[in-house]
Amino acid sequence: MLRNLLVLRHVSQRTLSSSSRRSLQNKVPLKQKLFQEDNGIPVHLKGGVGDALLYRLTMTLTVVGTGYVFYELFNAAMPKKQK
Repeated sequence: MLRNLLVLRHVSQRTLSSSSRRSLQNKVPLKQKLFQEDNGIPVHLKGGVGDALLYRLTMTLTVVGTGYVFYELFNAAMPKKQK
């Protein structure tokens, strides 16, 4: 039983270690260069097509949500007809 716990402890320490098995390229300087470039594009759209789609989806949901709120407020403000 104790041996199983020691093995589990050893395995968990190896999987959570901070050292990586393969070397990864540092992409931060490339991203900094991309986002600091003065090309007239707003910073929230400089990430490419994914950022543009996310922005449009967010704006669409905001406009639709605002319209729905006004619709519900209008319905709540109108008196109900009694039968």
